[in-house]
Amino acid sequence: MPEGFILQPTYRVRSGVPVVQLYGRLSDGRTFCVEDDRFRPYFFVRRGDVGLLADDARARIESCDLVDFTGAPVAKVVAATPSAVPPLRELVTRAGRSTFEADIRFPYRYLIDAGVRTAVAIDGAEGTRDGLVFFENPHLAPTSCRPALSVLSLDLETDPKATEIRSVALVGDGIDEVHLVGGGNVRGAVCHPDEKTLLRVACARIREVDPDILTGWNVVDFDLKLWVERGARLGEECAIGRVPGGVLFQEQRGFTRDARATMPGRVVLDGLSLVRDALRLDDYRLESAARKVLGRGKKIAEVADPAAEIDRLYREDPEALVAYNREDAKLVLDILEHEGLLPLAVERSLLSGMQLDRVGASVASFDLLYLPELRRQGVVAPSVDADRQNVHVRGGAVLDSVPGIFSDIAVFDWKSLYPSLIRTFQLDPLAHVRAGDGAIEAPGGARFARQGAILPGIIERFMKRREAAKQRGDVHANQAIKIMMNALFGVLGTPSCRFFEPAVANAITGFGQEILRRTREAFEAEGVDVIYGDTDSVFVKLDGDGARADAAALRDRVQERIAAWVDETFAVTSYLELELEHIYERFFMPRVRGGKSGSKKRYAGRCDGALEIVGLESVRRDSPPIAGRLQRGMLERTFADGPVVAFTRDLVAAVRRGDHDEELVYTKRLRKGALDRYTASTPPHVQAARKAGDRAGRVVRYVITTGGPEPVFHGEPLPGNIDRAHTVERVLRPVAESILEALGEHVEDAFGEPRQLGLL
Repeated sequence: MPEGFILQPTYRVRSGVPVVQLYGRLSDGRTFCVEDDRFRPYFFVRRGDVGLLADDARARIESCDLVDFTGAPVAKVVAATPSAVPPLRELVTRAGRSTFEADIRFPYRYLIDAGVRTAVAIDGAEGTRDGLVFFENPHLAPTSCRPALSVLSLDLETDPKATEIRSVALVGDGIDEVHLVGGGNVRGAVCHPDEKTLLRVACARIREVDPDILTGWNVVDFDLKLWVERGARLGEECAIGRVPGGVLFQEQRGFTRDARATMPGRVVLDGLSLVRDALRLDDYRLESAARKVLGRGKKIAEVADPAAEIDRLYREDPEALVAYNREDAKLVLDILEHEGLLPLAVERSLLSGMQLDRVGASVASFDLLYLPELRRQGVVAPSVDADRQNVHVRGGAVLDSVPGIFSDIAVFDWKSLYPSLIRTFQLDPLAHVRAGDGAIEAPGGARFARQGAILPGIIERFMKRREAAKQRGDVHANQAIKIMMNALFGVLGTPSCRFFEPAVANAITGFGQEILRRTREAFEAEGVDVIYGDTDSVFVKLDGDGARADAAALRDRVQERIAAWVDETFAVTSYLELELEHIYERFFMPRVRGGKSGSKKRYAGRCDGALEIVGLESVRRDSPPIAGRLQRGMLERTFADGPVVAFTRDLVAAVRRGDHDEELVYTKRLRKGALDRYTASTPPHVQAARKAGDRAGRVVRYVITTGGPEPVFHGEPLPGNIDRAHTVERVLRPVAESILEALGEHVEDAFGEPRQLGLL
């Protein structure tokens, strides 16, 4: 029986009949298409409401043995086509009645009912159509297939106004070539007489190479959209799918609003989106990301006007342009490979059932995991209430910290805290609805039945799979399962989730807060001090070398105390597991700026000789690099008992002389998009962006001058009136004060200033 990986679940309507289409790659390397015209879209209404649709020719009512969350029996409403479902649902909701599962996408409804995610076993006769292995109305079954997927990186180069395409780089499995508009013989390029010919041939080459995945940097919003636009103007459709059909664009509803591009039979994974989801960078331009990840950048060095330089290369040095174009496409592949982002996407797809370009859709992923289990219990889920308002969900607890510089700080962490709480206390939407006598009561009063919960079973399976992944060294499967388990809590607190229930989400965080407080008490009962705690971790002051050696035994004793409290209080088995994450040889907890209490979510430590910094200026995107130079240098010397004051004095003097002007540049993103949306206030980066005019991008680089914020650009000199005193007073002084205070030193000594005399 052939097995394969589904790249794209979709459908078409032929002669009024919906046809499910599944495109993908078989384990033997062949590409396939499954078509099934037997399946029909459906949803549910309560039996008492079927009269609302009884006379509607678009609906067929079928009886079933299912109930809703309240136990009320429901009936199945079958529609002729997917487009008939929204108006039928509207008829019911306008009457003030509820529908159930009326918003599940048709191809995913098909896969859910077939019990299939993205790995599929296909039982049916093979045929051939459009060069694909074709299966008509087969039987499908789940499997664990992981075929090798082919990837192609696409990059376009254009004229300065991005109105014409001058070259197209195609780099990936089975291809490494650049197509260039222009006559002659340019080394390393396939030359074409005009733009129309270039687009036609490039389309044909993509179809010939037949990649499963198309990628690139900002490939959806720039490269593909421009290709489609230019193709339409020139009469050359951007036909790069596996079967006839164009490229369509959709905007995601999620927080990032990333656009998606779809085409028949392939999937588009934008390298920019993948990196932005996985890595925390100051700047997500390809040049910056490549240098950060790979240690190399584009073929063109930083210049004042990159578009003008590309235009010059096209006219004067086309071979250099070809090399530049090819390298841009290759950089994307190398970044994705270096970070393992494509294998991670595959593992997340196999786990959730979402297609590769939607693995970040956590709400939809939750549906694919939860709905089949719910159906096995004879229950249907509500449709999403689009008008539902958000309700505040409590966060994790944060314990007060003890400021100062310490030795031997152990960090103990509750492994997968929220998933473990769900499993321990049966925290689940269905269990919440069905809570009766003897139920588990969470902090805040929410109650949960002791039997029949769904999420604990899902998490148990995930944890077993994660342990198996760790044992076989499969880092991508391990990370995919970790992401999915952590997302289970988040979706329950999201109004766009059909299972949204603040009481359930707050029960999870409420138990988390209680566990953190109990953990502190358990450590204190063992005679050790807790200097800080945050959500699932506690920072404990060990006492000498003997205590360091006994850290594992200390962990076991605390875990036993918590397990005993859980059993005595709730009569359930604890699945909470405490880990010794690491031990800081030296540790720094700053005070709140201007106050006496310790800070929160801000600290630094040295672990196994390496400096780790959390939340402080040197790792914050809104601080200039000079803050990191000072802070890291001071901390390294503090932890090594080195000359902190002398180092600080020398660096401050160098800044005042102008020796580090390049490190005084701020980098900040325009989060609101258009500049005219900043009306209530005008932050410095917005002022700089407005001065930059047409050259302003989403990421603004600027310096503070004596005349205010001024934009700066790569390859151009800095303004001559940089306000270095601003940097010393507003950036360096607060950084230095927090560390020097903990050392008992005076900032005036470090800054070469006279010390103020105290009152007698």
